[in-house]
Amino acid sequence: MGKRSSKILKNKAKEIYKKFPDEITEDFQKNKDFLKELKIFDYSKTDRNIVAGMLCRLASEEIVGTETV
Repeated sequence: MGKRSSKILKNKAKEIYKKFPDEITEDFQKNKDFLKELKIFDYSKTDRNIVAGMLCRLASEEIVGTETV
């Protein structure tokens, strides 16, 4: 086992976020379950968890970016 290719996983996370922005939340478990439903990362639990974490980060950045002070 080697390192996961983070660039590929980041691009995949961004692609999923663009397709399903309403389904992605800041909750890691919900994102992980959503990815399991999509059956994109059936082959690798580690990849699914990494992408779910990236989706959480993207969702939180989106919420922070839309707040006005």
